[in-house]
Amino acid sequence: MESTKNTQNTKSAGSTGGTKSARRLLVAAGGGGDAITAAMVHAALHGADTPALVLTYAWERLVVDPVPGPRRTTDFHGTESVAPDLALVTPATRPAAPAGSLLPRLSGELRPRLGLLDPYGGALGLTRQIAAAARWCRADRIDLVDVGGDIVARGDEPTLRSPLGDALAVAACAGTGLPVRVHVAGPGLDNEVPPPALLPRLGEPAFTLDAAHTEPVNGVFDWHPSEAGALLVAAARGVRGVCGTRDAPRPVHLDARAAGVHRLTLDRVLALSPLARALAGTRGLEEAEEASRAVCGFSEIERERRRAAALPAAPPAPLPDRDPIRVGARFAAWEHATLADGIAYVTTRRITEELGLSAGEARGLFAALDDRRTGPLWRLGPAAGDRGRDGGVGGGR
Repeated sequence: MESTKNTQNTKSAGSTGGTKSARRLLVAAGGGGDAITAAMVHAALHGADTPALVLTYAWERLVVDPVPGPRRTTDFHGTESVAPDLALVTPATRPAAPAGSLLPRLSGELRPRLGLLDPYGGALGLTRQIAAAARWCRADRIDLVDVGGDIVARGDEPTLRSPLGDALAVAACAGTGLPVRVHVAGPGLDNEVPPPALLPRLGEPAFTLDAAHTEPVNGVFDWHPSEAGALLVAAARGVRGVCGTRDAPRPVHLDARAAGVHRLTLDRVLALSPLARALAGTRGLEEAEEASRAVCGFSEIERERRRAAALPAAPPAPLPDRDPIRVGARFAAWEHATLADGIAYVTTRRITEELGLSAGEARGLFAALDDRRTGPLWRLGPAAGDRGRDGGVGGGR
């Protein structure tokens, strides 16, 4: 893969705010969804305008980044090297082809600054990066944030899909020796650890997110594919009901618990996570993968490699936009079948991918469905006052 180390834009700490004022330090346990969640948790804990740095992986779905696994720091042009072992992502940062990343765009929309976690040095390498960030922020503690709860997975859950990044973050934070608070927001929203198994591990919520805490992420879900993050925002804004996502086979129930944030000690998380304990002291990502195979029976990076190998050598040519009436009729039929499954809300990603919409078709359909929008989700079926009428989009009007 092309190295871009010599093309990075290096700036002094003072030119980016540096150490002149302290910043809160948050670590997003997984990918982009956890970074978005960290911004909301930060707003709840400290106030959205309090200076903060969120450290996060550049580890995204193949539809965004066709290269399996997480990205290295050297996979980006234009990061800001504000201190040894600390690179910041900015709106001007660009992934080096063929890699892709949504982090530069996300950095322009979230109020906290974004720093890159590069896991290719294993837990020990991540520990150096997090410790460097703590020094740069003048932070005396770390808030580690996860949406859904796979951070406390035991490794044998049949629905577990992506435990490695979370467990590496736990092991790395433990290695810093700094006080760490672990926050699990939206228990079960990632559909990885079933709620009956998950909730006893978490205890009672420490606090609940509300609509005001979601204000810092307004607009993000117009383009970002994180479904767990979108569900959390919807729950915080008071949406209640059964929601269907693209990323998991089971529907998610948005209830009063869905906006809760549970606070655990680092020792408690380490006790619950055999994988985090096994990753302590790892010096490389391959070694971390071996630990995941030993504990969980799989490596999610290996799964990504297999999926990437099955993709066509060249992306398919964009399909021409279909007639809006045909798109509306297809949506109406799909909506009828989805409602029959007991689902009341769906994510943007589910509609787009299950209907195979082009970008133009998606824009047209969502414009027609504007009165169905509920936070970052879409309500299926007519509104309460419209029930009994023919309210399908393009379905007989």
